[in-house]
Amino acid sequence: MQNPYERLAHAIVLQAVKDYRSACRQLKRNPNSEAANRHLISCEKFFLSEWFKEITNADGKLILNKLNEEVEVFDT
Repeated sequence: MQNPYERLAHAIVLQAVKDYRSACRQLKRNPNSEAANRHLISCEKFFLSEWFKEITNADGKLILNKLNEEVEVFDT
């Protein structure tokens, strides 16, 4: 059973995944969107951050790679 802190960390990571996907969709519709680009960069920084490593044992680089593969699949 997860403790409350683990659930919170999981929810934070899940929200970052949703935000990353959303920014990718926005950039697909409008490649010149500075706001979407900033949001995407912010999510990438989070997945590669020390804080991410502190709150989870997940591999941030692996998550980003999987998200990027997912985006490429939907683009084709």
